[in-house]
Amino acid sequence: MSQFISVFDMLKIGVGPSSSHTLGPWRAAQQWISKLKLSNQIKSVKSIKVDLYGSLSLTGKGHATDIAVVLGLCGTDPEYIPIVDIKRIIADIRNTNKLNFNNENIINFSFDQIIFNKEFLPFHSNGITFTAISKINTIVSNETFYSIGGGFVIQESTDISECNLINKKNFPFPINRASELESYCYNNKKNISEIVLANELVLKPEKEIDAELKKIWNTMLECMYIGCHTEGTLPGGLNVKRRAFETHKKLIKSSIYSNQEEWIKAIRGTEVKFREILKWVSCFALAVNEVNASLGRVVTAPTNGSAGVIPSVLMYYLVIENHNASFEEIKKFLLVAGEIGSIFKKNATISAAMGGCQAEIGVSSAMAAGALTELLGGTPSQCLVAAEIAMEHHLGLTCDPIGGLVQVPCIERNAMGAIKAINAAELALETDPKSSLVPLDKVIDTMWETAKDMNRNYKETSEGGLAVTVGLADC
Repeated sequence: MSQFISVFDMLKIGVGPSSSHTLGPWRAAQQWISKLKLSNQIKSVKSIKVDLYGSLSLTGKGHATDIAVVLGLCGTDPEYIPIVDIKRIIADIRNTNKLNFNNENIINFSFDQIIFNKEFLPFHSNGITFTAISKINTIVSNETFYSIGGGFVIQESTDISECNLINKKNFPFPINRASELESYCYNNKKNISEIVLANELVLKPEKEIDAELKKIWNTMLECMYIGCHTEGTLPGGLNVKRRAFETHKKLIKSSIYSNQEEWIKAIRGTEVKFREILKWVSCFALAVNEVNASLGRVVTAPTNGSAGVIPSVLMYYLVIENHNASFEEIKKFLLVAGEIGSIFKKNATISAAMGGCQAEIGVSSAMAAGALTELLGGTPSQCLVAAEIAMEHHLGLTCDPIGGLVQVPCIERNAMGAIKAINAAELALETDPKSSLVPLDKVIDTMWETAKDMNRNYKETSEGGLAVTVGLADC
């Protein structure tokens, strides 16, 4: 059977700074609570212990993993929780040493009950174990989950058919490899976005698809708007100054717009030269990831750490390439990007803890490059060439965040990934796909082999690279 990963699995709305280290543990806590509720055990719980393993432990503090876990245990949802409530909820727990478990059972709780274990569990680098003790001091539940990247969560004993990846429905175009997608496009004389939409229509009507895609784009747009209008420094101790605000102010000659519509009109009215294009795209990407680094709400694309690439490239198309673009172009872009991302996930990884930053920025750049190519009139084959070019030039990229924070070098890498995506699209549009030596499937296979060969220190542990040579002491 073939795998199916929806566009809405690849593009999830959640809270930053990390999809695997923040959103994933949050969702894991929710899944654990769901299992407890099925057995009517929530109110019998007296205390909780949480063990974090591997990468989740080594960079957990910088990625706010402990905060995410606690918010999940409180019964909140990362897609809907008001961002302004997060600090208050966490402060109340720290001050009272009480946690309202799933908002229905107040228990004693201290952040010391979240244990950071440096050892790696064999199944995956991001392991998390929840233990619940009853009021008669017996173990009510002991469950281990794994955050496998992009907000996806599974249990070690889980059969893959329970992970929403197996094609249990009769999809018209089951896709595992890029070559299959390309064949469907040419045999049916359809663009990639049309093939993807046909599959999504099996799950829900087009009206619902459109509504969800609009919500995703509006969240992306809000990130860019907030990031461009917020100054100061990022939390975490590195004292990294927000740069999108000043860059935006210099580009648009103003720092305040009352709404997003006025803002977009103003951007479209600015003079655009090559250097300004570079600055605008970088500004959009920096804005998103500064919001992400501040525990703001972003869209995994395919991860939180790479959340700035896709919105900045799409925004580039809307405000620079095509002022007459409508929701239809946005829809096509997101459908194509989501499908390319799903092919990477099926055949390699989108987890930096498994594959380094090539699995995040590299994949997001490939997603954006392929999607932009379709909007610029490229053929399906050229879209896949664009994705291949973007990934090829991210192969081997390590993940070595200073202080375990999704800030340095992560934020700048989103700007670089976005520029590479645009460059890759332009190169692909001038390429005869028949002359391309490296198919997308081969570069995906190469990325996975590179990931397996990569030293563990360079896979989101903060035990190698910049995290060691620079380190907190130098900041």
